[in-house]
Amino acid sequence: MPSPSGPTAAGSAVRVILASQSPRRRELLTLVGITHEVRPADIDETVLPGEAPVPHCERLARGKAQALAAAEPGSLVIGSDTIVVVDGDILGKPRDREEAIHMLTRLAGREHTVYTAVAVAHAGEIRSGVEAVQVQFRPLNRPQIEGYVDTKEPMDKAGAYGIQGYGATIVERIEGDYFAVMGLPLGRMITLIRDLGFQYAFGSITT
Repeated sequence: MPSPSGPTAAGSAVRVILASQSPRRRELLTLVGITHEVRPADIDETVLPGEAPVPHCERLARGKAQALAAAEPGSLVIGSDTIVVVDGDILGKPRDREEAIHMLTRLAGREHTVYTAVAVAHAGEIRSGVEAVQVQFRPLNRPQIEGYVDTKEPMDKAGAYGIQGYGATIVERIEGDYFAVMGLPLGRMITLIRDLGFQYAFGSITT
């Protein structure tokens, strides 16, 4: 089914489905003009025994894309997953306030790595990749950490922070793709989409 933008000179518009409920990912697709539907994928995100961070992250992104692509073979499905890794430990979304405080205490004044995987699937084919970004936090004391957690911003984010919100004030620097830290590496995503044979024409995806 064509998207509302209709056919273009490059070919027919493609129906795009985002297999995520993340508002940041929706915002980023909208930012680059990609009309899309939101259909969150329900998959088990448990880390497998002995599973390293990068394979774990990529497996989840692929799983999300494949879960919806199987039922929507004519659509282009985008799945993504973001994790924060420090001292070799994967930090997902905090379960509660105390876990958020604990995560931020570990990250304060230190460097950690954000991994974001993106996968695109269509008609039984899938392409995926992972972006790694180094993030340095500013030093934070307990009241600052608690004050940030009390904004509720950390509660639905890997590593208990969001770089695009209040969390921007606790990040000292990053090395790598800013959009990957937000949750969707746009440049890599477009490359993968083109690898599947589609065209991105600065505002639309077509066959």
